[in-house]
Amino acid sequence: MTECNQEVFQFAPPFSRRVEASFTGGRISSDGGALLLRQAERRIGLFKRLAASFTDKRRPDRVMHELGEMLAQRVFALALGYEDLNDHEQLRDDPLMAVLSGKRALDQPLAGKSTLNRLELPGGDKRYHKIDYKPEKIDALLCDLFVESHATPPEQVVLDLDATDIPLHGHQPERFFHGFYDSYCYLPLYIFAGDQLLCARLRPANKDAAKGALDEVRRIAGQLRARWPEVKIVLRADSGFCREELMAWCEENKVDYLFGLARNKRLQKILGKPMHEARMEHEKTKKAARVFTEFPYKTRKSWARERRVVGKAEYLDKGPNPRFVVTSLGAERWPAKDLYEKFYCARGEMENRIKEQMSLFAYRLSTEEMKGNQLRLYLSGLAYTLVEALRRIALKGTEWAQAQVDTIRRKLFKIGAVIRISARRVMLELSSTYAWKHLYTQALNALRA
Repeated sequence: MTECNQEVFQFAPPFSRRVEASFTGGRISSDGGALLLRQAERRIGLFKRLAASFTDKRRPDRVMHELGEMLAQRVFALALGYEDLNDHEQLRDDPLMAVLSGKRALDQPLAGKSTLNRLELPGGDKRYHKIDYKPEKIDALLCDLFVESHATPPEQVVLDLDATDIPLHGHQPERFFHGFYDSYCYLPLYIFAGDQLLCARLRPANKDAAKGALDEVRRIAGQLRARWPEVKIVLRADSGFCREELMAWCEENKVDYLFGLARNKRLQKILGKPMHEARMEHEKTKKAARVFTEFPYKTRKSWARERRVVGKAEYLDKGPNPRFVVTSLGAERWPAKDLYEKFYCARGEMENRIKEQMSLFAYRLSTEEMKGNQLRLYLSGLAYTLVEALRRIALKGTEWAQAQVDTIRRKLFKIGAVIRISARRVMLELSSTYAWKHLYTQALNALRA
């Protein structure tokens, strides 16, 4: 890497004094707030259990970088905004990153980009890739973390399912063109319970949006009910997941569902009268008008039984906008209007959670194996899990309680700090002009509680 030998940089003076800069400040970090993230990790115990999901076939007498340290280094770096392995050529000498990663010898460098690259390329019996992982253990860990975050069993858990596109710019394995997204991409499946991530499954784009969803739901539901036998589970998703096998399984296993239903001529014909009412209302008020109705419905071929369908007859300035959902939820608890507006529309919040995955670089999937790309997707998901734990525990009741990951990173983690290391302690002298000292203090107290 090119080194800069210039010692002093001069800038245009604002007044009569010269303005100069130099890289001579010593051990200074821009990530002083990251210690809060480490405190959050200690609360949930992430990395020790994550390391148990891996197998390390390296010779112990030749290991310089422990597996747990490398995993912590990689996940913390993602959370702090360092997306590339190349960044670790500088980060490996950062004493704060060493503290975060749990390295005892702070004077020794952390793993570099080449070592971390071998971590992210699980290779089984390959000569240089001796670290592998078991996806089922990481899947179980995500569910365990969700369960452990509840002091008492909840009455109901709503599982939001969605697929998104991750564009590909190289020739990665399982690379296919997706017509809807108009690009070569992967089509990962995400499952959230509220803000908490329960599943991040990488899939090629030549599959149906609901492909594999039943296997993931069956696994998650089984793990939740093993801990909470009486919990009520509800699946919520758009029309891409409205499939007979998924609905039939839910009905057989006492799991409720609420799925979008793609409109067709039959459905639009049934909605004819409510749509006429909505149109008359729109012409009268010149505002968007909605009329809700519900009816039993069965497709001619794909559905095995009749199901409850709620229709929204909406008329806008641009014309009719009919929408439909199908559900197993009863009308007594969820009348048509509330079901659609209060329950179904709430799933839109999941799109923000998926955007947060991208702000943690879940799109950086450029390895030559699907298993390696799945690991990178996991690492971004685990970085999200760590930040979400901090948000849920430390920022509850503050003005940042609903802040997104990139906002928390920018405002809470990016604090200038001078690092001083002695024989007995590591001292961070944080910026005296930091604008949110009170929130930092409040967050730390919450994590210590």
